[in-house]
Amino acid sequence: MRKIRVLHCLETVGSGGVEQRRLSLVKNLNTDFYDQHLLCTQAIGGIPQQIINAGCSISEVGVHRQVFDLKSYGNALKVVKDFKPDVIHGAVFEGVSMASICGRIGRVPIIIGEETSDPQNRSWKGSLLYRGVISLTHHMVAVSPAVESYLTNNIYYPASRVSMITNGVAQKASPDESYINKLRDELGFRNSDFVIGTVGRLLDHHKRVSDLLVCLSCVIKSVPNAKLLIVGAGPDEGKLRALVNEMQLTDKVFFVGYQPDPQPYYSLMDIFALASAYEAFGLVLVEAMYNKLPIVATRTGGIPKVVLEGETAFLSSTYDPHGMAHNIIKLFRNPELMTSFGDKALARAIADFSEDRYVSDVDALYRGLLSERGII
Repeated sequence: MRKIRVLHCLETVGSGGVEQRRLSLVKNLNTDFYDQHLLCTQAIGGIPQQIINAGCSISEVGVHRQVFDLKSYGNALKVVKDFKPDVIHGAVFEGVSMASICGRIGRVPIIIGEETSDPQNRSWKGSLLYRGVISLTHHMVAVSPAVESYLTNNIYYPASRVSMITNGVAQKASPDESYINKLRDELGFRNSDFVIGTVGRLLDHHKRVSDLLVCLSCVIKSVPNAKLLIVGAGPDEGKLRALVNEMQLTDKVFFVGYQPDPQPYYSLMDIFALASAYEAFGLVLVEAMYNKLPIVATRTGGIPKVVLEGETAFLSSTYDPHGMAHNIIKLFRNPELMTSFGDKALARAIADFSEDRYVSDVDALYRGLLSERGII
């Protein structure tokens, strides 16, 4: 029997969680059964080469200059007609819209959309547009219960055609202790320092690292040896650095930029913090859980379903750095609770958010839809 052809559709393939999940599928779906190809507007950074190295070619169709850009959609349609996929699977708005429109025109048997963002702040016009786009799909994937509720209750997509598949993360080996010590020395961290860490793109209306700076200024009043380690880069880095100077926290805050492999930096942290204003899932939470880190985060989107409040994490309201500071201090003052949170976090990550589970769930979805249509 010929291989089943799967075409993944994304906007930019860079370093984000959506791209990492596609890398998981490319590396772990059965290559004797599937032939995978990836279509995107542009490919930048290290993940595209990893995808290619895993045996999946990439077609770049050009950046969208406007919504439904005719040139890039025309290029995408050519890829669809040349590859002749059995399944086209789009994620992120642009990816879903390319999969939906080009999939319909190209008569692809199975069109899947995946909602990977937290749409709680999407305007009614945005929701109306999205509803029109996904009406062209055969099935939708939601990455969290909050997203599933949005699809079925807010834009009235049929519940029978929605599958919730939470993200999965590959557990990475612990880095060499000598390398961790080298990083600690380079940053000037002492063993007595209490390191609060965060990982993410420095886009402040989303990740709210500015709230973490306010949080830190509160924490150091009770924990003078507290430091904030920021792993990530983005358009608001300059503004955040200026805020650090303004708040006189230059000896307390450490920017280390985007790291293709953030694993060693998790090993420097005592607590992981995520102050997002919105978050569909929060892959970095699972990465932190694999590193046995207690978590403080905001109670928004999919976060309360990823962590277990009071068992692996303390949650506070969005835009409430003082509440987050209170939770950090509470953990600092109870080392046994920190250890308990970390142990339970690791167990939860392994049980519920493994890469193997994620790939298995997607494989089951593909095979089920293929069987329904008599393709297999």
